[in-house]
Amino acid sequence: MLWAKKKEAEAASEKPPGEEPAPTRSASTEDADPDVDVLEVPANIFSEGGKNYRTMGRWDTALVLITNQVGMGILSLPSTMQVLGLVPGIIAIVGLGLLSTYTAYELLQFYRRYPHVVNVVDMARVVGGKTLEVIVGICVVLKLLLTCASATVTLSVAFNTMSEHAMCTVGWIGVSAVLCWLVCLPREFKFVAHMGIPCTISIFAAVLIVIISLGIADPKGAPVGGFDKEIEVVGSPSFQDGLNACLQICYAYAGNVGFVSYMAEMKNPSKDFVPALIAMQVFSIPLYLLVAVAIYCLAGQYTSSPALGSAPEIPAKVAYGIVLPALLGTGLVFGHTAVKYLYVVGMRALKSTHQVTDRSAKSWGVWVGSATCFWVVAFIIANAIPIFNSILSISSATFIAWFTFGISAVFWFFLNWGRLLSTKAKIALTVLNTLIIIQAFFMNAAGLWTAITGLLDIFNGDGSEITGAFTCADNSLF
Repeated sequence: MLWAKKKEAEAASEKPPGEEPAPTRSASTEDADPDVDVLEVPANIFSEGGKNYRTMGRWDTALVLITNQVGMGILSLPSTMQVLGLVPGIIAIVGLGLLSTYTAYELLQFYRRYPHVVNVVDMARVVGGKTLEVIVGICVVLKLLLTCASATVTLSVAFNTMSEHAMCTVGWIGVSAVLCWLVCLPREFKFVAHMGIPCTISIFAAVLIVIISLGIADPKGAPVGGFDKEIEVVGSPSFQDGLNACLQICYAYAGNVGFVSYMAEMKNPSKDFVPALIAMQVFSIPLYLLVAVAIYCLAGQYTSSPALGSAPEIPAKVAYGIVLPALLGTGLVFGHTAVKYLYVVGMRALKSTHQVTDRSAKSWGVWVGSATCFWVVAFIIANAIPIFNSILSISSATFIAWFTFGISAVFWFFLNWGRLLSTKAKIALTVLNTLIIIQAFFMNAAGLWTAITGLLDIFNGDGSEITGAFTCADNSLF
């Protein structure tokens, strides 16, 4: 019976856009969006075979989402305050956070209509068939590669800072990639939930050390004997600097691409995902504001990026040591999302989706092979762009603008096509989602230009020892 339901759902996803499957109402739809039909939830590939992976409840999911969101992106936020100024910076952090919450809810609306999907690429297949599935699949992998490469770059900054550049930066990036590969080997997202609490504690403790140290001592680089802080209430950045700062804030909300994958391993996503999403944003947005405002106001013009480097040298080294679990957590949560997608693609190609949850040699071979290939490529990308701010900005401009904002708006149009102007509320949402798509196009085009221009400036000797890819030069701040 379960297999039959799954086949019906897969057949429905093959239908061209606009031709929807006949909805089968579930017994309970009290949590459903009134404008979106809810299908009876069929078994997906994670509830078949040797083990049921659909084990995450509300709070497991909240921990996964917090681990997903609160990571290395927070370390760039104080420097964005320095560029934008306090008021525009606060508005950008809160505004983009609320917008990412809305676009995450749009993913849930789509999942409620098509509950057989197990990732955002499956959603793309429902909307645009095989062609869009392939395009979005390639983009998802590239996006996750850039994010995981960012994690390894940040880890290399931490290792260089703590060890005073005891090894070539290529070597530290390699160590970081191997560590991230190891933590990605467990196959269930519930493992990520178990890592959530120590990862969150580590990032909170690290930034707290920086804030306390800046409260009793001057920041790194400040003149001996004190200095006059330069705090910009409203900044006046250049177009390039301002857009790069906004891209780095977007990076802090880069987790939406994995949300569908988490829904697929939840026991009751329609009921439990929204509370988990709200818990994540209630935690992360105030934390982002606290860290960004406190460190910028204490360090002033000596605010650095990553933000831990704003502290005096010894507290900064301690903070980098404490933050290592959170940085590994970023590599874990995004790397696991990528490996899970590659694994599903591989098992589908082998016509073995009924063995996805088995503990067979085939399933483990595909999983370990997917993880190994992914992290080898991430290692190469990290060495190609070994600079923290640059890889964050390029990652945000290339894919995050779409996968956090734009693609959710496209899915909303697909769900609501034919009734876009039916009510005043629908008209308002149609305008909002149109603006979201325009924003994604703008950040994709203009943002990529500014990010690459900034990277080339650094490679051309703009105050940095790093002059190219695969460098042994020290990428730490000391």
